[in-house]
Amino acid sequence: MELNEALGLVIKELRQQRELPQEGLGPSQSYISAIERGKWKPSLEKIEQVAAVLSVHPASLLILAYLKQAPEGEADQILRGIHAEVADLRST
Repeated sequence: MELNEALGLVIKELRQQRELPQEGLGPSQSYISAIERGKWKPSLEKIEQVAAVLSVHPASLLILAYLKQAPEGEADQILRGIHAEVADLRST
């Protein structure tokens, strides 16, 4: 699965959990539909806007998309790696 497809699925799942219509996430229903189907790649600005409506941090959307792509059983390893990288980079 490509990253844009994974991101679209994450956005769709969170939107549906929150019982929000596609129209509530962005400039138009067709735009959000195309993102959710992995047809369009949103800019960082659009990811920030969608994340704000979904009440999540934009980084969470990206991390969840990478986790959706990950082979089964590797999610915890990826999260530990991210945590270690961020901790290391912040200390330098």
